[in-house]
Amino acid sequence: MATLDWSQCPVVESIPGKVSGAWVFRDTRVPVSAIFENLKTSPIEEVLENFHVTRDQIQTVLDFAAKNSRVPQEHLPVG
Repeated sequence: MATLDWSQCPVVESIPGKVSGAWVFRDTRVPVSAIFENLKTSPIEEVLENFHVTRDQIQTVLDFAAKNSRVPQEHLPVG
């Protein structure tokens, strides 16, 4: 799977020297990867409480990842 171009997601940023340049939620130090890891085992309410990001921020990241990780039709195996 290709790496996502997070620079196109409006709710995240990567700043050299801030959390080692990892993609974080804008104006926070919360890495996007931490949210994905925690959503594997925790309900969203718990993630919201523990990381102090908004439901809208998480939804935007999830929508962005889903939309941009789809395999283009021309790359799907034929039948």
